[in-house]
Amino acid sequence: MISTAKIETAYAGQYLVQLAKHWRHKFPDLTWDESRADIPFPAGQCVITSKDNILAIELTVPDEETAASLENVVAEHLNRFAFREPLEIVWRRG
Repeated sequence: MISTAKIETAYAGQYLVQLAKHWRHKFPDLTWDESRADIPFPAGQCVITSKDNILAIELTVPDEETAASLENVVAEHLNRFAFREPLEIVWRRG
């Protein structure tokens, strides 16, 4: 199952880097650069990309329950880094 979100923000690249740096100590197989981060959560894979003013997040998980859990984890961390601006994070599952 795949869950995605596209978030419009002038700080898309900055948030990608912050999330990657935050999680790299916990997940040593995490890879990232300025425009993409691949985060291997134990429950599923997370790919975050940044282009212009769009931060795109794609979660690949085994089921609805895991999707809801990882969506919440990623959104909470992202909102913590984006405390200066309200972000609209809308997840779409497919």
